[in-house]
Amino acid sequence: MKNFFSNIKGDAFGGITAGIVALPLALAFGVQSGLGPSAGLYGAIFISFFAALFGGTNTQISGPTAPMTALSMVVIAGLIGTYGGSVEKALPAILTVFLLAGLMQIGLGIIGVGKYIRYIPYPVVSGFMTAIGVMILVTQLLPILGYNASQDNEFVYKFRPEAEEVILEKIIKDEAVDGILVLEEFNKTIEKTKEITEDDIVKESINLATKESKSVMGALKLLPRALGNINWLELILALGTIFVIYGFKRITKKIPSTLVALIVVSAIAIIGNLDYKPIPTIPQELPLPRLEIFTSFNISSVSPYIFTALTLSLLGAIDSLLTSVVADNMTKTKHKPDKELIGQGIGNTIASIFGGIPGAGATIRTVVNINAGGKTRLSGMIAGVLLFFILLAMAPLASRIPAAVLAGILITVGIGVMDYKGLRAIPNLPKDIKIGPLRLSSEVIIMIVVLLLSTFWNLVYAVGIGLVIASLMFMKKIGDLTAKRSDVKSLREENWPDETNFPQALKEEVFIKHLKGPLFFGSTSEFQALALQIPESASIVIMRLDRMQYMDQSGLYAMEDMIQDLKIRNVEVLFVGLLEQPRYMMERIDIIPDFIPEEHIFEEFESCLEWIIINIEDKY
Repeated sequence: MKNFFSNIKGDAFGGITAGIVALPLALAFGVQSGLGPSAGLYGAIFISFFAALFGGTNTQISGPTAPMTALSMVVIAGLIGTYGGSVEKALPAILTVFLLAGLMQIGLGIIGVGKYIRYIPYPVVSGFMTAIGVMILVTQLLPILGYNASQDNEFVYKFRPEAEEVILEKIIKDEAVDGILVLEEFNKTIEKTKEITEDDIVKESINLATKESKSVMGALKLLPRALGNINWLELILALGTIFVIYGFKRITKKIPSTLVALIVVSAIAIIGNLDYKPIPTIPQELPLPRLEIFTSFNISSVSPYIFTALTLSLLGAIDSLLTSVVADNMTKTKHKPDKELIGQGIGNTIASIFGGIPGAGATIRTVVNINAGGKTRLSGMIAGVLLFFILLAMAPLASRIPAAVLAGILITVGIGVMDYKGLRAIPNLPKDIKIGPLRLSSEVIIMIVVLLLSTFWNLVYAVGIGLVIASLMFMKKIGDLTAKRSDVKSLREENWPDETNFPQALKEEVFIKHLKGPLFFGSTSEFQALALQIPESASIVIMRLDRMQYMDQSGLYAMEDMIQDLKIRNVEVLFVGLLEQPRYMMERIDIIPDFIPEEHIFEEFESCLEWIIINIEDKY
């Protein structure tokens, strides 16, 4: 408890700042999910508080994130369609899926899955994150143009035949469950179809049209109609929001630009009494448990989404633990991955019971918290409490926020969430496989496959397919390399024979590290710990790379980060025995010669030792 309140001033500043940053994002993600701004706010409140309280990363700020919201949209849209377009009827099933995802996350933490998250290859994560950005950008084009598919009667009418088919299917399905759907009683089914009204058909048509407009392909198909019916006020409000977000960042980054944009543009719209579309009403009341999750539980409605719930839990785990690594690098601490998963699971479980959308560790909010002085779990809890008070005190005012403002915020989120580092690397990655007459990069293929499948088909299956492709390609590469180097035996962590004559006087100044196998997505965690092994007295690090036969993109960036960290500490790095494939990878992104000049690369240890004796002085 003493440690808990050891930094109360810094944690208060960090938590308040992070909570302010989280507010517009929570509202925007709630609207994007389809459950409304209150669901985003409830998710931010409960996940932030309980994930901080029970989690394993002291400075983590959690809440709804772009990847979790994008996957939640799949669940929400599917179940709303199943329940005839009624959010209220579908809500128990939706929240049950979110509840299962939270419980699964707790289970993942208990059985120790956290330490295996590092085995997710970089191209899979890169393709997925870029797809999330593309999906947000495309699906928000219609809102910023002021187009609403449910109000386009001509477009809605196209769904009338499908709506009639859906209604009939529901009648047949319900009667099959009740045991009425038999030939002897089929006349009852016929009688029930006569009860279908024009309003029922119109309502289902609107539901199908709305669902279509929220998909990437649907939004692209509707874009010409939206461009032909632009609501100029909505467009100006959205563009104004984007302009303020990017423009204010150029003035100062101490005040969150999304909050400034939210306040400024909303104030102009409200004070000017403009005829804009507001976001759905946020109730000014205490969030209450949605007990219908338990009282109206229907396994047949939820069972198709069990795998999606598992994917939500895994995505939340990846999202959170990646943020935990960022927090570790900034604070020079070490998070507890399994405890973090348990904390995130508890937060998501409680949020679902109160009607919130799921979330994960949020990188931007965590960085803001650390920079503002947050050091302990108290900062994340304070962020949740702040959002709770904002809900109680400012719900009526928040309900007057223009929907176009949140669409503008989401556009900037979509732009920011894409992995530009991975995209920039595409032209330079080695073309290591041959398909017919073409030579292609396996890393690029994985990234693009995940990107396209996630964007245009299914987020859940895309990640699974990407992992399978990455694993198969990796196994083939390692098999080929192992066949070439089949005489290599495992080595103990001890001096190699050619190091026995190393000058005793220079052992304080020079640190030697042996790399004994491929540097790939499964070994980067151990490699990143290398910097922690290097004593403060060392001014030179010799990396023995004779037995590092292969390096993938994840390993390449891990190497780049480690060298940059050492450069900051004025530690020079020397390579000995650098092999062809790793050298080619490092030349692609200019690690060689920008960070490691040619004169610091030696074929044999003897020549490296000669350079050390000439250039390094004994200081200790």
